[in-house]
Amino acid sequence: MADDRPDRKRILYGRRRGKTLRKGQRHAIDDIFPTLQVPLGAETIDLNALFGGNFETTWLEIGFGAGEHLAWQADHHPDVGIIGCEPFINGVAALILKLEEKGCNNVRIHNEAAELLMEKLPEASINKGFLLFADPWPKSSHHKRRFVSEKNIAALARVLEDNAELRIGTDHTNYGAWILWHMLQSEDFVWIAESPKDWRIRGDDWPQTRYEAKALREGRQSVYYRFIRRPR
Repeated sequence: MADDRPDRKRILYGRRRGKTLRKGQRHAIDDIFPTLQVPLGAETIDLNALFGGNFETTWLEIGFGAGEHLAWQADHHPDVGIIGCEPFINGVAALILKLEEKGCNNVRIHNEAAELLMEKLPEASINKGFLLFADPWPKSSHHKRRFVSEKNIAALARVLEDNAELRIGTDHTNYGAWILWHMLQSEDFVWIAESPKDWRIRGDDWPQTRYEAKALREGRQSVYYRFIRRPR
């Protein structure tokens, strides 16, 4: 039986670090990251204070990888505050450098398990969510590591506001089926899809990530699911 005690330490699967950080990356982590980090000390995160009272709308991206998608969204939506979750420190450094290049100041970063952050977010406080090309953990014995689960879907439903959009993308066929099955079991979400093109084609406001580009080079077709949080 899973241990769901609130004080249980979360297990982070996958890499936390990759290659040794270069000088610019080290500067991003040592000097810039502390100013962007989401503090989890309070019982509930004050989103207004987190973004200095500059934004009325907050989005959430879980597992932003190297930050291509998040940086694009931040650049194209300067009036939106975006929280990005990514345990991989090299990815955090890559995102910070992209944000610095674009001059974006509307992003905050959580470098631990996304579950820890979601527990601290106020109910119905997120206006749009993204979960793009997360590790599919293809071995059957590793399926419990997949982010999409009944518990995490419920957590997302709690923090997303009514009618908020949740986007989930993957290039892994089995995980794609897993995602859709689990999301359709939830009474909190409705799948936006009237024809195959609705989940086979990215929208113009859904930029490509390096993981998707790699999948295309290797001949794998990606899926782009869009769900709406049902009104409470």
